[in-house]
Amino acid sequence: MTRLDELRVGDVARVTGYSDRTSSYRRRLLSMGLTPGSVVKVVRKAPLGDPIEIDLRGTSLSVRKDEARIVSIEID
Repeated sequence: MTRLDELRVGDVARVTGYSDRTSSYRRRLLSMGLTPGSVVKVVRKAPLGDPIEIDLRGTSLSVRKDEARIVSIEID
């Protein structure tokens, strides 16, 4: 299983689910539209990999590395 925080700049992937251990992060990401089946593209990463800017349905979102770590993805 690959996680969102493991992607490189320019990678495109589809969200497949979330880790069960952090429901507060999961609720926040779901409310921003990062739902299973969504396609995301990594636009940029800060120098230490935190935060990560992603493109989601034409909208730019910045997510913390801890948040990205719970997102399971499938590379397209």
